[in-house]
Amino acid sequence: MADAKKLMYISPIGYSFLDDQIKNYILKYVENCTICATSLTKAPYHLEYLYYSALIAPELLNKIRQAEIDGFDAAIIGCFYDPFLYEAREMSNKLVVTAPCEASLSIAVKLGATFSIIVGRRKMIPYMRENVRKYGFESKLASFRSVELGVLDFQDKKDLAEERILREAERAVKEDGAEVVVLGCTKEFGFFQKVQDNLGVPVIDSMITACKEAEYLVSCKNMLNWTTSKVGAYETPKDSEIRQWKLDEYFKIPMK
Repeated sequence: MADAKKLMYISPIGYSFLDDQIKNYILKYVENCTICATSLTKAPYHLEYLYYSALIAPELLNKIRQAEIDGFDAAIIGCFYDPFLYEAREMSNKLVVTAPCEASLSIAVKLGATFSIIVGRRKMIPYMRENVRKYGFESKLASFRSVELGVLDFQDKKDLAEERILREAERAVKEDGAEVVVLGCTKEFGFFQKVQDNLGVPVIDSMITACKEAEYLVSCKNMLNWTTSKVGAYETPKDSEIRQWKLDEYFKIPMK
């Protein structure tokens, strides 16, 4: 048997009490993988505001950089906003980096002609719509549906969250023409199976999808040497510049 793939799942938020639960959840859906589920130490408790997202950049990117140094095969950025995904790919060398929105939409368009995204609050929709457009899937988007719950509510108020997710997902299918439903927050983990059973359409758990994509891409890397291209958009900054400008000192950047 090939060596287990080492995946680091990073919740880009400032609390860790769900890390073990997330790890055990992911392990049910990946094969021949070890999982390190971790969080940030100095960060907001959710990223519902773009301002909060901006605050996490140095620690998140440093953690991903350290993951590559420590021999991980992949890092997963565990937020449906996909914060700093392109920046992480730019600075990584052979490390696979995935994130929930891009991964979920990539599979959604293969499972149906249209998809709807179930989000926590209306506040989140404009930025997510920009990501849908950026990733090239806008023509497949049937709708966004909001359950008007905060990120922290999904696991703290599970019964209410499940009720509202079911309601809005059903409306997305019956009223908006969605053929696939995407749960547009990683903290909506654990709900997909019941919603899927009730609606009879694919319901994508974005946490699982990002990890499955990482698992697959690591297999491609190991078997085919397919890694992130470095001849254009994802060209990696030079360590010599980082050291020359003392960025490693200012931002505590891990260096090989």
